[in-house]
Amino acid sequence: MTEFIIATNNEKKLIELDRILNPLGIKAVTAKSKGIDLGDVEENGSTFSENAYIKAKAAFDKCGLPVIADDSGLCVDALDGRPGIYSARYGGHDSPYITKINMLLEEMKDVPADQRGAHFTCSVCCILPSGETIQVEGYCFGTIAFSPSGDGGFGYDPVFLVNGKSFASLSSEEKDSLSHRGNALRKLRDTLKVSTDCHCEGFSPWQSPYV
Repeated sequence: MTEFIIATNNEKKLIELDRILNPLGIKAVTAKSKGIDLGDVEENGSTFSENAYIKAKAAFDKCGLPVIADDSGLCVDALDGRPGIYSARYGGHDSPYITKINMLLEEMKDVPADQRGAHFTCSVCCILPSGETIQVEGYCFGTIAFSPSGDGGFGYDPVFLVNGKSFASLSSEEKDSLSHRGNALRKLRDTLKVSTDCHCEGFSPWQSPYV
């Protein structure tokens, strides 16, 4: 099992990432568990992929170990793609997600059911000790509910519907098989396999040059 530093301070996201990555042969660990303080990183990119790279590069520069960072968000058709890259800051950076959800539902209170399309985007950036950078994106398309349902997941999961059920109503296995993050990480797995296969025998792409 190969360990990757996960560049996030979101504990629920870390749990989800570890759950998805583990069957792929990757163990998600925090920088803190390795005695590394990543500090605060300003996510000032204009796209999900730019923000994912900013977070991954900041972590890699501090540890030189395999790093995975993701940036994800909810894009609502009726709101011209908002909140998008500002999903975590929608309604105030420190506001709880129930406040963000209520604000979203208020904005969409007059939007009919057939115009409530939305999708989650997850952009993942992986940097290997060699400096090789891999970026992939995954998506999940659904609709916005008229009210929250379910007590699982996190973030906007209670109001994002796929096949008539909210992400928060799905089991972890069901969500991972459908989610933007699951789709992105499976793409990463496939890309990492190609990268690994291309290296010479006896060389590990995971070996840190700092060790």
